[in-house]
Amino acid sequence: MRDPTQDQSAADAEDGADAAGTPGAAGNAVAAGALPWELAWQAALYGPDGFYRHHAPAEHFATSAQGLPGAGGILAEAVLALARRYQCRHVVEVGAGRGELLSQLRSLPSHLHLTGVDVVPAPPGLQVDRWLVSPGGAHLPDGLDDLHDTLVLAHEWLDVVPCPVVDRAKEDPAGWRSVLVTVDGQEQPGPPPAGPDLEWAQRWLRPEVERAEIGLPRDRALADLLSRVRSGLVVVVDYGHTAADRPRHGTLTGYRQGREVTPAPDGTCDLTAHVAFDSLTQVTGRWHLTTQGELLRELVGDPKDPVPHHLASTDPQAYLAAVARRAALTTLTAPGGLGDFRWLLAPRRRPPH
Repeated sequence: MRDPTQDQSAADAEDGADAAGTPGAAGNAVAAGALPWELAWQAALYGPDGFYRHHAPAEHFATSAQGLPGAGGILAEAVLALARRYQCRHVVEVGAGRGELLSQLRSLPSHLHLTGVDVVPAPPGLQVDRWLVSPGGAHLPDGLDDLHDTLVLAHEWLDVVPCPVVDRAKEDPAGWRSVLVTVDGQEQPGPPPAGPDLEWAQRWLRPEVERAEIGLPRDRALADLLSRVRSGLVVVVDYGHTAADRPRHGTLTGYRQGREVTPAPDGTCDLTAHVAFDSLTQVTGRWHLTTQGELLRELVGDPKDPVPHHLASTDPQAYLAAVARRAALTTLTAPGGLGDFRWLLAPRRRPPH
């Protein structure tokens, strides 16, 4: 989950959008006129001067994998437990950032082969076995293919796969209009969606939804990823929704320097939107959808379990480490917060033992 990394209120979002100064170079790559959100979003994040090519995620927001003390280690424990359960010898992280989670995995006792995938080269000194540079967004590198006995983790990847944005057409409440956007974030109505985009909206969006992100590019991106794994497990971790709790007004937002800001495709901020997990399950074959709270309690322990008090006198360091671990686990499993993160598990071919 993207959380501001500085102690600043999301109530400042409107000011944050205007205080960024002139649009970045990625914004200049977007035409001066309005474009469909999907195109503007892609250029702003992954163009030659896009946000992710020049900014480390940890500079702008925290996730379960980085920015929250102790959380990355617990997440790595959970990934290792899944790898063992599904007999995986190889772990691939898609959208690996600067390798924070892979570093945590490397510190655990295992013999896993570790591969990172991101739009930038691996940072110096990162202890992984392989690193692949991705084109960005839904596009995966050609070298990521024919994976056997592999756990592929897409941790907060799909939320930054750009997709169309639509809202209800005022002249026809039963219909939709695409949303166009200028480089500074000004929106205007566009033409009605057609073809597969319209079919997706009609299938997955209830009448009470007034604005939404069309999840079809995420569905296709996951289908592509699944096709590259011959055996093992694909795990999608993200904040998201299903038809039962689909937000009425969409979820597209921006993050810049620790603040949530009004989204603008100018290359100066992260752009992200929640993931429609129910549509994802249509491309996975076998699948299991759960929450982070439920899965972490199963894999790494319950934060309600007491820390042995005798350690305070017999082994103070172990006691403090246990208290810190329990605090991190409490944060990661908290209802209404990170505990509500969705985990979609899609086994490939061989069932677990």
